[in-house]
Amino acid sequence: MTDVIVYEQKTSQTRIALMNRGELCGLEIIEAGKALEGDIYLGKITKKIDLVHDKVGFFVDINDGRDAFLNAEESGLDESKVTEGQSLVVQVSQERRAEKGARLSRALQFVGEYVVYHPYKMYVGVSSRIEDKEKAEEYRKLVVENTTGQEGWVLRTAAVSVPFSEVAAEMEKLRNAFDAVLKKARQETAPSLLYRKSNPLIDYVTRFKDNLQKVVTNSRNIEAELKAKFNDEVLVEIVSEPFSELGLEDAIWEALKRDVRLPGGGNITIEETRACVAIDVDSGDDKGHGCISRLNNEAAVEIAKQIKLRNLSGKIVIDFAGSSDYRFIKPVIEILEQELADDYSRSTVLGLSRAGNVEIVRVRRHPSLQDMLTVECETCQGTGRVNK
Repeated sequence: MTDVIVYEQKTSQTRIALMNRGELCGLEIIEAGKALEGDIYLGKITKKIDLVHDKVGFFVDINDGRDAFLNAEESGLDESKVTEGQSLVVQVSQERRAEKGARLSRALQFVGEYVVYHPYKMYVGVSSRIEDKEKAEEYRKLVVENTTGQEGWVLRTAAVSVPFSEVAAEMEKLRNAFDAVLKKARQETAPSLLYRKSNPLIDYVTRFKDNLQKVVTNSRNIEAELKAKFNDEVLVEIVSEPFSELGLEDAIWEALKRDVRLPGGGNITIEETRACVAIDVDSGDDKGHGCISRLNNEAAVEIAKQIKLRNLSGKIVIDFAGSSDYRFIKPVIEILEQELADDYSRSTVLGLSRAGNVEIVRVRRHPSLQDMLTVECETCQGTGRVNK
C-alpha cells in the first residue's frame, strides 16, 4: 500500500520513494547513464565463457561500466554461430549490482500501461491480479483478435479499467516501438542504447492511484507530465528538497541497519551475502511472557516489509524463533504469503526446509538497497561495507 510517492530529480541521480502513513516502504534509485531493467541495447560480444555442465555464456559490452552476461541457451541464440565482436540486440533483465554486471535476455518485451508486448512469442495471457475474470477473458479474446502474425501479449491489471480501444491503441504503439528498435539497430554501432523504458514514476502512480494522496517532487517537468497523463486525478506538490523535508534521508540509512527491532521487544537480524539473504529472529528482551508464536507473527510481518523496502532478492532463508515443527511454523508461512501477495517483484514462499528454515525466492530485477548505497570494504576484503 502506498499513499505518497516522492520523486526527487538531480543531475546524476533520480530517487523515487514510496510511503505509507508517513513511513518509507520502498525506494528506487536511478543513476544517470546506468543500464536499467527493461532497457534495450545493441551489445557487442566481448568473450565466450564456459559454464558448469558444459553450458556456455557470453560477456557483452553494453557500455554500462562492466560487461553484462548473456546465457547461450537464450531462445533464438545459436551459440555455435556467435563470435567475439558480433553485435546482438539484447534487453536488461537484471541491473548491474555490487561486483556483478547486468544480466541480459534476447526475449524482448515492451511494458505498457495496459499490456506487455512479447514480439517473439505466440501467447496471450492475463494478469492473475485482475479480479473481474469475465471481463479479463473478454479483453483477452479481443487482444487475440487484434494480434497480427507472431507476437505475444499479457494483459496488465489496469487494462480492464479502460475501454478496449485504449488497449488496442497501446498495442499499436508498442509494435511501433519494436519496429523502431530494429530500424535503429541496423543503423547504430555497438554498444548503443536502442530503447529506454518510460519513467517508472508513471507505473508507480498507475499502480497505486486508488489510494494515492499526492506526489511530492522538485521537478516542474514531472508535474506537467503527471497532469498531462492523469489530468487532475493526481495531486502534485512541489518541494525544493523533498527527501530532506520529509525526513527520508534518515529513514533510508535506518533501513540499512543490520538489526530491526520488533514491537514486542524482539528483533530480526538481516545479513546479505553473495549466496543468499539470511534472516534470524531472536526474542531479545521480548516481554511477551515467552509467547514465541506472537514473536514469530510480528517478525513475519516485519520481514515482508523489509524484503520490499530493502529490495532483498534471490534466495532468502529465515530462521524463526522456537521450534521448527511445521505445525508451529505454518501460521507464520501464511502471514508471509499474505504480506507478500502484493509484491511487485514476484515472491514465492517455498515453505519449511528440512533444516527447519523458511525459504523464499524473490525475482531479482534491481539492486538491493545495500548494493545501491554501499560498497564492499577493501580493507576487510568484503566482510564489511562502507557508504558510497
